[in-house]
Amino acid sequence: MSKIHYRKADVDGFQVFYREAGRVEAPALLLLHGFPSAGHMFRELIPALSDRFHIVAPDLPGFGQSDMPSRDKFSYTFGRLAEVIERFTEVIGLVRFAIYVFDYGAPTGFRLAVRHPERITAIVSQNGNAYEEGLSDGWNPIRAYWQDPSQANRNALRSFLAPETTIWQYTHGVSDTTYVSPDGYSLDNFYLARPGADEVQLDLFGDYKSNVTLYPVFQEYFRNHKPPFLAVWGKNDPFFLPPGAEAFKRDIPGAEVRFFDTGHFALETHCNEIAAAMRDFLSRSK
Repeated sequence: MSKIHYRKADVDGFQVFYREAGRVEAPALLLLHGFPSAGHMFRELIPALSDRFHIVAPDLPGFGQSDMPSRDKFSYTFGRLAEVIERFTEVIGLVRFAIYVFDYGAPTGFRLAVRHPERITAIVSQNGNAYEEGLSDGWNPIRAYWQDPSQANRNALRSFLAPETTIWQYTHGVSDTTYVSPDGYSLDNFYLARPGADEVQLDLFGDYKSNVTLYPVFQEYFRNHKPPFLAVWGKNDPFFLPPGAEAFKRDIPGAEVRFFDTGHFALETHCNEIAAAMRDFLSRSK
């Protein structure tokens, strides 16, 4: 097990915090987290894989320990998140790498893959969606905001930012919630409570429609390039449904799909199983 380094990279004046472990000459693996978390969600996965891979796990802009500039200085869209992370990989010298994408990390990572398919060696998607059939009815309040971006519809989404909702995201669909450490959701709630963080997250809720618009572009990339692909899915996820995982096989016939009896934050309960699946998959995807 290698030590984890905690660093910041200056990305054109934007400070991106990241975790790094493993030998720099080993195959590179970029871990991209989701809402409302940060790179700390990989706290158990990193040591489980760092003997074999050079692992880098950045906090997305506005999340965790990365910069969260005011909304008048930074546009909180998924396009901008992807631009910063793309430059981040260049600044720290990642040339070719596999990506692990979860939740918000999926549209961020898929944008990178579309722009630079030559850089992507493999994709692991853990509840990271790219198909409309993968979106549950839980998205309906956010869809309403897409269709009518009124202040009333924006305010209706604030319940998604409540501390009890964060805890629910971690525990829903988990058969034994005593396996879920309170550390993860407590830290997420700390970050969500920072001044201005609520408006940043509401902006991203509104912009998530841009990801759905790009689903056909992502799917064209999958069909044309057929990257080695593994979906590891918490089958009880209230937001991203199992049909979204199965759909990857439509565009990548060789895609592997594994379901686990857990919820959205599958690493909280099934880190060892997911790490084992990744080690096997990535060893065959060089």
